[in-house]
Amino acid sequence: MNLTHHSEYGRLKTVYLQHVSNGFVSQDFISKQWKDLNYLSEPAYANALKEYAAFEKLIGSAGADVSYFDSHPSLGIDAIYCRDSSIVTNFGIILCNMGKKARKNEPESVGTTYQKHKHNILGKITSPGTIEGGDVCWINENTLAVGHTYRTNMEGINQLKALLEPHGITIIIVDLPHYKGASDVFHLMSILSPVDKDLMVVYSPLMPISFRNKLLDMGNQLIEVPESEFDSMGCNVLAIAPRECIMVDGNPITKQLLEEAGAVVHTYKGEEISVKGGGGPTCLTRPLVRDE
Repeated sequence: MNLTHHSEYGRLKTVYLQHVSNGFVSQDFISKQWKDLNYLSEPAYANALKEYAAFEKLIGSAGADVSYFDSHPSLGIDAIYCRDSSIVTNFGIILCNMGKKARKNEPESVGTTYQKHKHNILGKITSPGTIEGGDVCWINENTLAVGHTYRTNMEGINQLKALLEPHGITIIIVDLPHYKGASDVFHLMSILSPVDKDLMVVYSPLMPISFRNKLLDMGNQLIEVPESEFDSMGCNVLAIAPRECIMVDGNPITKQLLEEAGAVVHTYKGEEISVKGGGGPTCLTRPLVRDE
């Protein structure tokens, strides 16, 4: 068994979640925040609890050890998208510095949980640097792609390089477009989801040509998400094992393309916990360890 932190597609062994009851808290709590956080519409708390329970069941089906981040009164409803506040490596965890100011307290909060559970902290990104975990994607054991976006700036990327390059990690910087602007949720993993060592779900219209060509040169097959399924989170796919994945319901074309490529696809209803807040299954999880 080859356990690693440097994989987005190996069989999931250990994963952290921030339970929706800790993030959304109550309908009144949601009502006070969702507009300022640029949600598409107000999530319904009762329905969110039901959706999350179904999502948890799918995560559990992978046989992974599931842990939960602690709740904290300083957190907002975005805290359920727990991938964004940290980066996991074989050398320790890196705490992020959020580009979205309303989420500034999340890294310290998850850091407290990590320390309580005796996880090693390699370092943290500090101002003026910003990085969010949704902009960071392991391509292979020694290669990490990092999106240069409104949430992740060059100072943050340089700090990440200083932490990882001495360990032999190659950092690929992916300059992403303006798209809908600084207030939108647009990360590297909005357009890229590895499903196996040589299979990735992508949304090419927003992908730099040089990066797309690099993925092809590395031998990857690209599953192209159609425009009609981008906003419904067709490109946000969480692998729980090689060619076995979870995605939001309502993306039948992408699902069929994955199945034609030999993948097993599980879906969940994610209107409240995913679509309205722009956070799919990769965003809702912070995988720690996978089996390559």
